[in-house]
Amino acid sequence: MMGVNEAGTGIGAMMSDNRNGAVEIAGAGPAGLAAAITLARAGRSVIVHEARAEVGSRFKRDLQGLENWSTQQDALAVLQELGITTDFKRVPCRRGTAFDAWDSPYAIESIEPLFYLVERGSGPDTLDTALLRQARELGVQVHFKSRLRHARGPAILATGPKAADAIAVGYHFDTSMPDGFWAICDNNLAPKGYAYLLVMGGKGTVKSCMFTGFRDEAKYVERTVSAFQRLAGMEMMNPQPHGGVGNFRIPVTALSGVHPVAGEQAGFQDTLWGFGMRAAITSGVLAARSLLHGDDYNRLWRESLERPMAAALVNRAFYGLLGNRGYRWCMRRQENHLDAREFLRRLYRPTLARRLLAPLAGLHLRSQRRDISCNHVDCGCVWCRHGREWHT
Repeated sequence: MMGVNEAGTGIGAMMSDNRNGAVEIAGAGPAGLAAAITLARAGRSVIVHEARAEVGSRFKRDLQGLENWSTQQDALAVLQELGITTDFKRVPCRRGTAFDAWDSPYAIESIEPLFYLVERGSGPDTLDTALLRQARELGVQVHFKSRLRHARGPAILATGPKAADAIAVGYHFDTSMPDGFWAICDNNLAPKGYAYLLVMGGKGTVKSCMFTGFRDEAKYVERTVSAFQRLAGMEMMNPQPHGGVGNFRIPVTALSGVHPVAGEQAGFQDTLWGFGMRAAITSGVLAARSLLHGDDYNRLWRESLERPMAAALVNRAFYGLLGNRGYRWCMRRQENHLDAREFLRRLYRPTLARRLLAPLAGLHLRSQRRDISCNHVDCGCVWCRHGREWHT
C-alpha cells in the first residue's frame, strides 16, 4: 500500500496533476456530501456517485440525534465554522426521561441542548436534503444510481457501514404526542444497548438498539413497543417497520490505497450511543482538506477524532459489562448531576486511564463483531439482509 507522501504517487502529487479534473466521491451521505461541499467551496470540480435512487434513502425519514455534548461549542456553530449548512429542521432537546429495567423514571436535563433532533432521508426538511441542496448550489454534480467502481484520479470513499456491530430496529409512525425523547436501558429490550423513542413534528421513531442477540430482533422490538406504550403513553398511527445498522472501529489507517475513507466506511462512529453524524461530517471535511492541501489524512482525523472515539470505545465496553443493575446505577449518577450535557462530556473526555484501556476495549469490540447469534440462511432480519453486501 502506498503512503500519502510517496514521490509522484501520493495524494498531493495526484491533486497537483489533476487541478482541472473532478474529484470523485463515492457516497452521498453526510460524510460524502460534507467532503463535496468543502472541495466545491475551494473551487474544485466534484462528482458524487450515490448507488441508491435518492439521498438518505436507507433512513426513510428516521429521526436521529445530532449530539451536542462532545465539545463546549454548540454543534450547530461547529458545523457553520466547517462551512456546512444548518438549514434543516431540528428540535433542541434539553429534557427527557430514561427508565431502568424496573420501570423507574430518571430525569435527563441540561441547560444547553443535549442533542438536536433531526430527520434523515429524502424529505424536504431533512439533514440529508439540506446537505444535498448546499452541494448542488456550489456546483457539485450528484449522480444517483451510480457506483464509483474505479477511481483513476483523486477520490474520497464514503459509502457507509461495512459491518453490523449494532442494529436499531423498530418503527416510524405518525403521532399526536408532543416533541420529546425517552430511553430505556434494559437488556430484556435491547441487549447491551438501549431502547429509544423520539418524537418531532407529529412523527415518531421507536427502536431497540442492540449490540448482540440480533437473531431475536423481532422479540426485542415487540417488548420495546409494549414498554413505551406503558411507560410513555406512546401512540402509533400508520407504523412502518424500519431497521438500520451501525459500524464502529478505530482504524489503523483511513486510507484505501491513496484515497481517504470517511464516515462509517472508515468506522467513524460514536461507539457508546451511536450518535455518529458529527464524526461523519467532520471526517468528510478533513478528507477534503487533505486533498486540497496535500496533508496527511491519518494525522488530521487522529488529531480531531481519535481521542473522543477511544473514550467512547472504553465507555461502550464498560456499559456492555454492566447489566441492568449497572444501568440503574449510571442513571442515578446522571440524575444527581447538575447537567446531563456536562455529565456526558466528562464521559467522553480523553483521560490517561481511557487511553490505556482503549486497546483492551478494542479486543472486546472485536469479539462482539464475531457474534454468530444470527447465522441462519435467508433470514429476514436487518443485519443479515444488509450484511450480504458487507465485509468486516
